[in-house]
Amino acid sequence: MTPKITDSVAWQQTEQLMQPTLLRVIDNIRKHAETYNWQIKYEAVETPIPGYQLCLQNGQQQCQINLWELCYQICFCNYHLSPLEPSSQEVEVDVDTSLLDDCGEVDWLRLDEKTQRAIADVFAQASHQLHGE
Repeated sequence: MTPKITDSVAWQQTEQLMQPTLLRVIDNIRKHAETYNWQIKYEAVETPIPGYQLCLQNGQQQCQINLWELCYQICFCNYHLSPLEPSSQEVEVDVDTSLLDDCGEVDWLRLDEKTQRAIADVFAQASHQLHGE
């Protein structure tokens, strides 16, 4: 799904959050992979938006997740990863302003906490998917 940002303030907030979110996502993926002995690799994708796909592997089974969609899930209140919906679909989103402090700057602690929860969920879901649970 592609996020649809409705106003310039939300656009500015999104720009402010996306790069730190991506960096924290990649760092937390690395930490989880090391802790739980997962193999990870990143593959370039061109559609629907150029970016990278995370490939988690455990034995012969794989799970793939679009990194941008994972970042969107963290940056927006109402964006959820859904493999059943077409990726080209637009969804109107609201920036999670709890990730910004009173001065409009990134609240690093909250961003770290939300990212850690999201990555833990990804690995839990991947584990269930890979083990047929």
